[in-house]
Amino acid sequence: MSTTPRAGRPLVAALTTALLAVGLAACGPTAPSEPAAEAAAARKVVDATGAEVSVPVAPKKVVVLTQEDLDAALALGVKPAGITNGQGLTTPPAYLGDRIAGIPVVGDLLRPVMDKVLQAEPDVILAGDMTDKQVLEQLRRIAPATLVTMTKDDDWKKHLANVAKALNVENKVAGVLADYDKKIAEVRGGLGAAGSALVSIVRWNPQGPSFMEKDQFASSVVADLGLRRPDAQRTEGTAHSQTLSLEALDKIDGDWLFLSTLTADGEQALATVRGTPAFQQLKAVKANHVVTVPGSVWTTRGAPLAAMAVADDVRKALTGS
Repeated sequence: MSTTPRAGRPLVAALTTALLAVGLAACGPTAPSEPAAEAAAARKVVDATGAEVSVPVAPKKVVVLTQEDLDAALALGVKPAGITNGQGLTTPPAYLGDRIAGIPVVGDLLRPVMDKVLQAEPDVILAGDMTDKQVLEQLRRIAPATLVTMTKDDDWKKHLANVAKALNVENKVAGVLADYDKKIAEVRGGLGAAGSALVSIVRWNPQGPSFMEKDQFASSVVADLGLRRPDAQRTEGTAHSQTLSLEALDKIDGDWLFLSTLTADGEQALATVRGTPAFQQLKAVKANHVVTVPGSVWTTRGAPLAAMAVADDVRKALTGS
């Protein structure tokens, strides 16, 4: 990325500046104003990769490259100066609603457009689980305080703590988690007889269905609500299973089937299968308990506002409210 040198000043302006500097020096050192001193202050933060990064004490403009970083920042009371589109989307995550109105979009998920990032003038960049070293190097030329905020094994609560540390708002984490616990208690307490339901969580890909593993984000929310998962979906892992064949559709059955897609091809594949005898024989289908949910929320790495959105989706489905 190239930079353009600033034009030279006129001679009179240069002399005036020099004379002013001499005059100030003669009067002795002057302490910077409090806002200026705060802006210049920095602290050392260890990011998710173990790298030590010098980060402003009070970040002024934060750019986020994943919807998880965006969600966590908003939950912590920080409105970013630049965001990316949601997972599998060409728009920002819809579930965040008015919270993100008017924020410039600087690219797609983990695919920033450098010129747009530069225009946002960030002093901190949250790079999610970015692993592309070349992209990270370009970002650090724009904002040296560029931090990776999660690794592949971090759950959403660990990621939240990492974001809070980067933004120097660690004192707000407890409140965010308390809000989540309150939501879980409210939803769980209102499920009644449905509170023991067997819940299947599935994403339909162009090649077929995959279920969410036991420790994946939405799976953890469902577990917090006290709901059970089908035996086949209790496999260890934080992502999704291999694509299942249509002969193995029994592995996605349950009392309730929460079904999502991320691509137009996935939607088309699901539409093709819905009318087949194998799909129609599923217990959840017969009971009219198939619920379409946004894959850009349910099948992501997760964050606090997304977690509460998942809990609300479950409540609406299981209680009919």
